Amino acid sequence: MRVAVVVGNPSPRSRTRAVAHAVAAWICRRYEGEIAQDVDLIDYARQIFDAPNDELDALTADVARSDVLVVASPTYKGTYTGLLKAFFDRYSNDGLAGVVAVPVMTAGSPLHGLAIDFGLRPLLVELGASVPTRGLCFLVPSQMSELDDVVETWAAANLNALRPAIGPG
Repeated sequence: MRVAVVVGNPSPRSRTRAVAHAVAAWICRRYEGEIAQDVDLIDYARQIFDAPNDELDALTADVARSDVLVVASPTYKGTYTGLLKAFFDRYSNDGLAGVVAVPVMTAGSPLHGLAIDFGLRPLLVELGASVPTRGLCFLVPSQMSELDDVVETWAAANLNALRPAIGPG
């Protein structure tokens, strides 16, 4: 099983990326997968609006071939970042058809708790991805020391939704 991670944080190697990788690692362990694509979009910021762009065209195609896609963004102005939006604007409406997507967001405040289901989930569904679970909204920076426990709690609550979409694990 091919797992892709796409992180839309404008800061390189961010805590958002750490959370996305913790979720992807859990999925890989549970379902015997591998992280086949690791995309930190800040590495492509200078070319994200270049179309056509051979490197980004190949990257979007590779992400679309994944079985599971972990999509992560910090919460900016109540939703995901423009960097993430610009990347996904490169896809057609069904560009992620057949891909199981797991939305992940980080935030500085519990006030942003709905951003994942009212912002990121609809974007992924619009692109044709299957989003069978609740998103993981990892709320405050002080929780980073509890990352493994937070992911395990999310996974336990969502295992039954993931199983039919991904397969037995």
